[in-house]
Amino acid sequence: MTRARESIIDLESTPYYHCISRCVRRAFLCGEDHFSGKNYEHRRDWIVERIAYQVVSFAIEVASYAVMSNHYHLVLRVDVEKAHSWSEANIIRRWKRLYKIPEVVKQYQKNPQANGIAEVAQDIIEEWRNRLMDISWFMRGLNEYLAREANKEDNCKGRFWEGRFKSQPLLDEAAVLTAMSYVDLNPIRAKMAKTPEQSNYTSIQQRIKQSLNSNHTLPVPLIELTQSEQKHKNAIHFAQVDYLQLVDWLGRAILPSKRGFIEEAIPPILNRLNLQSDEFINLMKRKDDLSGLTAIGSPGVLTHYFEKLGYRRVRGKSIAQKVFT
Repeated sequence: MTRARESIIDLESTPYYHCISRCVRRAFLCGEDHFSGKNYEHRRDWIVERIAYQVVSFAIEVASYAVMSNHYHLVLRVDVEKAHSWSEANIIRRWKRLYKIPEVVKQYQKNPQANGIAEVAQDIIEEWRNRLMDISWFMRGLNEYLAREANKEDNCKGRFWEGRFKSQPLLDEAAVLTAMSYVDLNPIRAKMAKTPEQSNYTSIQQRIKQSLNSNHTLPVPLIELTQSEQKHKNAIHFAQVDYLQLVDWLGRAILPSKRGFIEEAIPPILNRLNLQSDEFINLMKRKDDLSGLTAIGSPGVLTHYFEKLGYRRVRGKSIAQKVFT
């Protein structure tokens, strides 16, 4: 049975979520449609630009992303503390970048002491605060914008996206890094690129370019990867160079033409992640990969999460017991 979104996204359990949104059958998000001969590659820029635009307004950060031909992936982090620190003026400014401001709020801005409107306006602004840290509103804004632009270009109307977007809770750091590497390797798995640095419209390509040139401007602001806990409090405490090595190693392991490239020795990076290498590779080779799992994390945090939200039957628990020690 499909669960309500609020029963899946539980910010007390984790601020990290892997989100996937897919086009309806035969609709083309990007790439080349061999049936019509049309090329939609320029739409990849739409997606990246819109993600970057929304990140400025929302209290939501991007850990990784990948834009494919008929779907896209995002690993997102909700910053509840940041949203609660915003002033009313800050919230109004952020919401105004995305949507129209109702007249009652405009009047409140001009005269906060005006009788009869202050309480109504304040309730609206508080609702905006909640929406600006809501993954469903983030995905809604992104998908509605893309659907309008695509339908306008195709001169048609109707549904562009499959139902709801899919979201998976990432319950610990190992789960976050697993989902990030899975997302970053999507173009390689689809044989759209041979190496991570050739994987256009992905966060891994951004991170590689940043590693080569610290002054490189990132198309999408990404959550920092660092081993130093003195830096940004929301950084993922894992060195960027180690993450690049992890993605490269996994890319070699899962590509059919390079299955024999990696020897039996287990890279130290996996030991630090507490991942079992053989089972981890098997997970990345699965037909449905991570998309078929209800949530991702070690057995302990998974059990706590499922009990808290009242799950009875959960897909992926046995896999987690094999992959995460």
